[in-house]
Amino acid sequence: MPTRQNPLPKVLVVDDDRYTRALIEQLLRKTAEVHLAGDGARARELFAQDDFNLVLMDQRLPGDKGLDLLREFRLQRPRQVAILMTGYADVRDAVAALREGLFDYLSKPFHDLEALEATIGKALELDAAYREIDVLRSRLAGSASGAPDVIGQSPAMERLLGQVRQVAGIDTTVLLEGESGTGKDVIAKLVHAWSARSQRPYLTVNCGALPESLLESLLFGYEKGAFTGASQATAGYFEKADGGNLFLDEIADMSPKLQSSLLRVLQDHSYSRIGSTQQRSTDFRLICATNRSLAGEVKAGRFREDLYYRINVVALTLPPLRERSGDIVRLAVHFLERYNHRFGKQCGPFTPAAVQALESRSWPGNVRELQHCVERAVALQSSGPIDTRHLGLLADDPLPTLSAGQLQSLAYQEARGAFERDYMHRLLNAVGGNMSEAARTSGIPRQNLYVRMKRWGIVIE
Repeated sequence: MPTRQNPLPKVLVVDDDRYTRALIEQLLRKTAEVHLAGDGARARELFAQDDFNLVLMDQRLPGDKGLDLLREFRLQRPRQVAILMTGYADVRDAVAALREGLFDYLSKPFHDLEALEATIGKALELDAAYREIDVLRSRLAGSASGAPDVIGQSPAMERLLGQVRQVAGIDTTVLLEGESGTGKDVIAKLVHAWSARSQRPYLTVNCGALPESLLESLLFGYEKGAFTGASQATAGYFEKADGGNLFLDEIADMSPKLQSSLLRVLQDHSYSRIGSTQQRSTDFRLICATNRSLAGEVKAGRFREDLYYRINVVALTLPPLRERSGDIVRLAVHFLERYNHRFGKQCGPFTPAAVQALESRSWPGNVRELQHCVERAVALQSSGPIDTRHLGLLADDPLPTLSAGQLQSLAYQEARGAFERDYMHRLLNAVGGNMSEAARTSGIPRQNLYVRMKRWGIVIE
């Protein structure tokens, strides 16, 4: 389960079997604040008194059905994360629970405590994601800074945001490097929002999306009659950004001619419009970004070395999503909320298999790919939980092979999980999906195999 800072998450366990209550309380004693109820009346009393991160509810209670009680709870708190427990392996109850939007269901007795702990951990992770989104919205509603949403509590993002906060107040050029889709435009807006120029203009240009002549006229501006179609004098971005911040995205795609022109503007803080010899002064702070190594571009002769040294004053590298595994669910929930609101839908939550599939994918397109994945799922889904098939991750999510060096860089729990997922895939492929043969070969009871398959989002076609 994920480690959490105080206060500990609060978990309500509702079960008339005192042994089950004691087992879960013992399992979570170090990672959660556990409250126990033996019947529906006590559960209602506790639920009214406190805000729980997770509810574990038995289906068969004295005088109540767990699923009905959870429906009652979710009317009061629609986002309540809950897991249904049943000792009767009632498939209809399990299916109904998932359709109701519950996070998962568990069959008793619990034969695999690690699987139980992992499921509870994922449920708490989903609750934390929802709460983080709410906190961000509250901050944005009470702030006039215009700072963008930045979702991330992973160590890599914490380091990056600390660096952004340090350099935002320093009036110098910032170079953002990172793979496509990592959010360089978002970080550029954050630098602007946290800078002393935040109340001044913020302009952005994608250098790779415009031909040289159009980019030149956009940046420098032009006088009337400077070229065909120039029917009136027009200020460029160098002029409009005076006193503010100018963001040049994909600067590695800028032509050699414009690289030379930009260097002169940065050195002299002056320029002239196209078709004019009049020198104009400007004072903007340059933020630029690239998905390629500018040092490599300089070595290849495609980027001016003097311009590189001029803009490489403060360089920040954005981590790819595969190095931010702890942020994937938070980002997915953020996008789920965004597109539910935009499309007027109530899709979600993500099923455990969907959460596992999201966290297991390498995401070569980074945050942008994840965003489009969730947008597509919401657009094509009328309502209800989102599973792996809605995300479209089964067919195009090849199993990553981890090297010894990669395994050594992981925490023990992560390394063990990576090994188990790899082993389960290879085992089931070797026996052609025959569960009896897989159980005999591995020595893992058949029921536990199903638990592990569910944990890793493995589906036998």
